[in-house]
Amino acid sequence: MTDFSQHAGYSTMFQQEKLTLGLFFAIESYSGSVPKMNVDQQIATAKLAESHGFSALYFRDVLLDVPSFGDVGHIYDPWVFMGYVMAHTSRIALATGSILSTLRHPLHLAKAAASVDRLSGQRLVLGLATGDRPSEFSAFNTSLEDRQGLYQEALAVLRHVWGNDFPSVSTPRVRMSGGDLLPKPACSDVPVLVTGSSRQTVEWIAEHGDGWLYYPQPVAQQKQTIRRWRSMMPKFKPFAQSLYIDLSEDSNEGPTPIQLGIKAGSRYLIEYLEELEEAGVNHVGFNLKYGQRPAHEVVQELGENVVPRFPAH
Repeated sequence: MTDFSQHAGYSTMFQQEKLTLGLFFAIESYSGSVPKMNVDQQIATAKLAESHGFSALYFRDVLLDVPSFGDVGHIYDPWVFMGYVMAHTSRIALATGSILSTLRHPLHLAKAAASVDRLSGQRLVLGLATGDRPSEFSAFNTSLEDRQGLYQEALAVLRHVWGNDFPSVSTPRVRMSGGDLLPKPACSDVPVLVTGSSRQTVEWIAEHGDGWLYYPQPVAQQKQTIRRWRSMMPKFKPFAQSLYIDLSEDSNEGPTPIQLGIKAGSRYLIEYLEELEEAGVNHVGFNLKYGQRPAHEVVQELGENVVPRFPAH
């Protein structure tokens, strides 16, 4: 596997036995599935996050508005929106949480990712997923049952065309010879985080991913998941997770469960993140969708009171 220790995005987010923090777009609270997504406000809050030492901004790949799923992310195409955010920031990692390997052609995906890698100064960390919304698969005339194979194919193609000049590729979706993919990533590779299980075994994830982007679960259970996964690899690979938070104005307020996360004051949040760090989690990406306070205000408070304990590297 590629050594990403000098890769700007990867090294900003990940270090063994340390935890950093990121934010998912849309950086706002909203009911229903569609955020307001005032882009000027999103950029202002993203720049605030960068100035306070958050390590990453996350971009989601939601192709269609399916109301029953409750969230369309940041509305815009992730690559287009990432380019806009990239132009307004300078250091913070640009992470995908996650790009659909099954509904995007591997060569389009390889070129987009390599382009962002080059143009951003190696700030891209590529979360890669299979997708799970049947209506999207139907719209793209793709079978849900093919997700495991499509995921493996996509990652194999990405690695091959990034790392080789004029490669020959023969897979179900790619018949390539006599041409080359440009640009190449600066490391001839891009760090790829497997998202969830992506229909793969833990052994496969340990072997083929550069890290694991997982879902929140009780700390003891998360610790077991990490311990099992890490027992299968010879060297450190990072473990990241998402977390929905509703930050209370009362810094001393204890935790109340919310969907895929917690409502709490900043003091308890720090204690909880310290437990995750001890369990082996290296990065937590906050989603503010279910928050009750203005997101810019929350990011300011997190930057002042929480991020200093878990700063970008």
